[in-house]
Amino acid sequence: MAKPVVAISGLHGVGKSTYARALSRALGLRHVSAGAIFRSIAERRGVGMTGLIRLAERGPGIDELVDGRIKEEGKRGGVILDGTLAGWMAPDADIKIFLEAPEEVRIRRVAERDGLSYEEARRVTLLREASERRRFKRFYGIDIDDKSIYDVILDTNLLPIEANVEVLKETIKGHIGSRW
Repeated sequence: MAKPVVAISGLHGVGKSTYARALSRALGLRHVSAGAIFRSIAERRGVGMTGLIRLAERGPGIDELVDGRIKEEGKRGGVILDGTLAGWMAPDADIKIFLEAPEEVRIRRVAERDGLSYEEARRVTLLREASERRRFKRFYGIDIDDKSIYDVILDTNLLPIEANVEVLKETIKGHIGSRW
């Protein structure tokens, strides 16, 4: 029996990696984060996030590098994938989850995570999201605002993280059933 694949998508700051880590521990699945891969590439190239965004806009190479890794990990199974395009890059995922939160909450979370001022986090996050909307549409024909491919949509600002993790864990188990 194939090992389960869970894809968690959403805009920056919704908690994709936070929830994916908690769910991977709770469900005994590996965790792979597209955002961590992207940040790692920026660090290795010494260009920072804004610099890598500019490089990514020149052609599909950087996105294909990140998304290719997500596709590979999805094919291996037994994983929770998180990333803006995780649901699109793992079309055969057993369950696709879209996380959302109000912009102000997302920006505050990014600022705290990355050690930035709110204003800088807002600038970088909105720049990155605008760039991704253009790139993903141009390179893949994907509209990241199209939520029709997702099985579950959850606003991570509604409940405390522990409660949201429990809701998602039980939803995943119920949806996938006896795959464990």
